[in-house]
Amino acid sequence: MRRIWNGLTEFYRRGDLLLLFLCVVTSVFGIVIIASATRYSGSNRYVIVQSAALLLGILLYVGVSLVDIEILAEHRELLMAFNLVFMSTLLVWGVEGNTGNNAWLDLPLLPVNIQPAEICKITFIIALAKTMSNNRSKLSSVKSVASVTLQTLFMMGLIVVISRDAGSAIVFLFIFLVVAYVGGIRAGWFLMGMLAAAALFPIAWKYFVRGDQKDRIMMFFDPSIDPSGKGVRWDTNRSVAMLSGGGISGQGLFRGSMLQNHAIAAQHTDFIFSAVGEELGILGCLFTLLLLTAIVARCIHVGVKTPNYMNRLICVGIAAMLIFQILINVGMCIGVFPVIGLTLPFVSYGGSSIVTLYLAMGLISSIHMRPDPEAKSPYIQPRY
Repeated sequence: MRRIWNGLTEFYRRGDLLLLFLCVVTSVFGIVIIASATRYSGSNRYVIVQSAALLLGILLYVGVSLVDIEILAEHRELLMAFNLVFMSTLLVWGVEGNTGNNAWLDLPLLPVNIQPAEICKITFIIALAKTMSNNRSKLSSVKSVASVTLQTLFMMGLIVVISRDAGSAIVFLFIFLVVAYVGGIRAGWFLMGMLAAAALFPIAWKYFVRGDQKDRIMMFFDPSIDPSGKGVRWDTNRSVAMLSGGGISGQGLFRGSMLQNHAIAAQHTDFIFSAVGEELGILGCLFTLLLLTAIVARCIHVGVKTPNYMNRLICVGIAAMLIFQILINVGMCIGVFPVIGLTLPFVSYGGSSIVTLYLAMGLISSIHMRPDPEAKSPYIQPRY
């Protein structure tokens, strides 16, 4: 008991309380919107699950803050092995989601489903940052670039093959690109990567992209795809209509005409930003984006302040994960990006998502608690 008390005291003294405050405020705001978006069901299940996930997330935030990340990073091979085993459980207990993927894990005795890819993002970021840190003196060598690239392609392939969740796979790619660039890999490698991607794109489009996914992308360029608006355009059109109906200040909480009539099946998950827009208007949307921007800014601030190269990359990777999901989710809701099933961090419904986000934020807090007094360089990119 004394050790627990000492740990809590240490967290209170040195942990990132500001980041925790921002995350909790955003999550509570999200729970209120979820309550409104699921009111049609006549059940409080969604609110209860999200609230329980929030409480668990706070506990994990404190617990992870007290753990030295270096201890986890030293076993990056085990982290990647964990990703392989965890994702493979979908082959046994995976269940199909609304978007046709097999990304959800329905384990016996658990009251809710979990999404393994969400948790694997965190272990992937740690392993990637540690690999780059170990190769810091020769970061742009063929061996080093091949190592981090194969590590990323392994995770992306694992997700696409096992869960058919292209949206999550793209998140891993974005994390890798941002961390690699900020970490100091030379620009020539990115140019070669773009050329290789362009050459392989026709093959990937033909053999690895499902027909419904192609339609979601091509509908922006081909008006002959779902001209009636009752197919792949349905959710996007309804989402834009919800946002338009909110105006400046919205129709009022629990009073959205479309939201309260269950206009979109995923209005409490993928399209929760549209729910905010209809009931709280543009002001509510700006408030949501302000909260999320503050969280991202805090992650970047901690990364810039720490002189430890690996820890900086972890902060950058987590910030990149948040930025990508925010941009894609909001873009989906306003109709400029195809629907790929990415939720809005801290706001959308999802127990595994909330728990994973607080795990990630706990890593930021851990880095905040442990400045490295030996490294003095203010730069993120390594010196050669």
